Amino acid sequence: MKPLGGIRVLEVAMYGFVPSAGGVLADWGAEVIKVEHAVTGDPQRGLKQTGNLKVGDGPNPNIEHANRGKRSLGLDMSKPEGKAVLEELIRRADVFLTSFLPRSRRSLGIDVEDVRAINPKIIYARGSALGPRGVESEKGGFDMTAFWARASCAASITPRSRDGMTPPPGPAYGDTISGTNLAGGIAAALFRRERTGEPSVVDVSLLGSGLWAMGQSIALSLLLDEPLVAPEPGSLASPNPLSALYRTSDGRFLSLVMLQAARYWPDVCRHIDRPELADDPRFASAELIAANAEEAVKLLREAFAARTLAEWTERLATLSGPWAPVQDSLQVGGDAQIRANEYLLPAGEIELVSSPVQFDVSAPELGPAPEFAAQTEEILMELGLDWDRIIELKGAGAVT
Repeated sequence: MKPLGGIRVLEVAMYGFVPSAGGVLADWGAEVIKVEHAVTGDPQRGLKQTGNLKVGDGPNPNIEHANRGKRSLGLDMSKPEGKAVLEELIRRADVFLTSFLPRSRRSLGIDVEDVRAINPKIIYARGSALGPRGVESEKGGFDMTAFWARASCAASITPRSRDGMTPPPGPAYGDTISGTNLAGGIAAALFRRERTGEPSVVDVSLLGSGLWAMGQSIALSLLLDEPLVAPEPGSLASPNPLSALYRTSDGRFLSLVMLQAARYWPDVCRHIDRPELADDPRFASAELIAANAEEAVKLLREAFAARTLAEWTERLATLSGPWAPVQDSLQVGGDAQIRANEYLLPAGEIELVSSPVQFDVSAPELGPAPEFAAQTEEILMELGLDWDRIIELKGAGAVT
C-alpha cells in the first residue's frame, strides 16, 4: 500500500502551484479529485507554449506535470446545485486543498469556517502568493513575482552589469518547489491528526518558499549587512579553480565543485594528464592555489578544451571529487543515473519527472492527468446520484 493510500483529497485550485501539491499527494497514493470550473476548466490547460517549446493537440506537459494521477470534476460552485455536490465531497474528504484568494473563498463559501462546518476533521490546506497574514495577504501572484523576484532569487543570480532580471529557468519553477513544500505540510498534518485527532490549517506561500530556497544566502546577508552579488559571466566566482565551470572541445561544460582544493588538486591533475602540476610549487597548498587561481584556471581551461564531454565523462568516472556535466532539459533524458533511479517515468502517452520522494527504494507509479471533467459522471455516481439527477445537474449548468 502506498503511504497515503486511502486518503481523499479535494482540490479546488488552478495553475501550477497548488495543483502540483495535489500531484505529489497522488504520487504518494492519495485519491485526488480536481474540481474545475464547469465551462472553462483550469486555465493552465490553455497554456501551450513556453519560450521555444510549443505543444500541439496531444498531451500537454503544462497540465500533465502538476495533475498526474487525479480525477477531474467539472463543477460550478456558484450554483446551489453545484455547491451541494461540493459539500458532499467535502464530507468525504480528508484534505481540502485550494489556491483561491480569500475574497473568492468567502464569496463561494469555501473558507476554513465554511468547510469545517461541513467536516470538522478535514485538513484545510491553502497555497498563496504572499502568505496568510499582513496587509498584502489578499493579493494574488505567480512564481515569477512572489518566488523569483520578491524572494531575492532573481537578484542573486543576475549580474549587476545586466540590464533587467534573469528569468526563472523554466515554467512553474517556483510553483513546483512550493507545491512539494505544501504536500509535505499536508502529510505532517495528516500524521498529527492521526496521533491527536486534531486537524490543521496548512499554509504555504510562493514568497515563503522562495525565501526558504534562498535561506542560507539571506542569513549571510542579514548577518553581514551585504547582499549576495552574482559573479559576472566568465569570471571566477571564488579563488578556488576547482569550483568553476570549464568548456569542453564540443562546446559543452563541466562543473567542478571541490571545496577542498588542496585535497583534490593532485587527483584532478592526474585525470587531465598533467601529473606534473600536482608537484608544482605554485599549487602546493590551499593558500597557494588561491593565490595562483588565475594561472590554475588557465591551465585547466586548456586541458578541458582538448576533449569532448563524452570523453571527459569516461575519463572522470574515477575522479574522487564532485563534478557534473552541465545538461539542458533534453539532455537529462539520456542520463543513465537519472534513468537508474526512475526520476523520469511514463505517465500515459508522455514521460514526466517523478516527484522527488521515494519510499522503500521504489519510484511511484504515475498516472496521466485527466482530460477536463473526464470523471464527472463517475464521481457523481460514487456520491449516490442516479442518471436522472446527473442529467438535471447538467441541465442546470452545475456540472459539465
